[in-house]
Amino acid sequence: MALKRKEQKVANGEQFASFQKKPDFVVALARGLKVIEAFEGHPEGLTPADVAAQAGLSTTAVRRSLATLELLGYAQSDSGTYHLTTGVLKLGFSYLASNPLTSVAQPVLKDLTNTVRESSSIGVLDGDEIVYVARSTANRVMSISQGIGSRLPAYCTSMGRVLLAALPDRDLAAYLKRVEVKPLTGKTITDKKTLAEIIRRVRSEGFALCDEELELGLRSLAVPIVAGEGRTLAAMNIGVHAARVTAAEMTRRLLPVLREHARSLAESLA
Repeated sequence: MALKRKEQKVANGEQFASFQKKPDFVVALARGLKVIEAFEGHPEGLTPADVAAQAGLSTTAVRRSLATLELLGYAQSDSGTYHLTTGVLKLGFSYLASNPLTSVAQPVLKDLTNTVRESSSIGVLDGDEIVYVARSTANRVMSISQGIGSRLPAYCTSMGRVLLAALPDRDLAAYLKRVEVKPLTGKTITDKKTLAEIIRRVRSEGFALCDEELELGLRSLAVPIVAGEGRTLAAMNIGVHAARVTAAEMTRRLLPVLREHARSLAESLA
């Protein structure tokens, strides 16, 4: 863990050094955002030293950022340990309220869920992960529960593979070179050559099916949401329990409905 933190700190430091050469780069703003990001996965809170280690910043810079965030209502402290406040949610909701994809998507997803009686989602690619930007849940119980803003690895998710398939060859090759592929289940595909072949097949077939690679018992099917000029804006998926719906049934029965709703959403956005 200590080694991983050190590597992360070095990587973040190198990234900052390269960005600071750009004339419009605001260092103080970047530090504040890095400080906020450092709290992900730490409900117990963090000390300034913890944040510095996570973000790859000096403790002095972190203290100033935390003090500013506290004055603005985005953070609070208790005996030297800091927590983010609900004020940070305003940043996320600003994105949701200003993005036409998320505002138009919800009724389309709700109709899709009502039609197939399965949960459905829309995700976009952010770095090497997918981020849920819209979601409609069916009344099914599954151990994985994803909400808006949730992140998952792109390599083992149906939406991730659809979005990776939309990348130019050079960007896809760079992703496959740098990504750390971990077996989340016994069925997770970890061989990068095989993964590249699957993504190329997704590109030609126009859909991705992930069969229990993210979680045992979970199958998901995804298609791209394509703009008029052929650009993939996002991915839309349906998730089912493997005990109820076979992989063959997903492509035979659910894929046409999923594609229809993805086209409908794309037309609405146009």
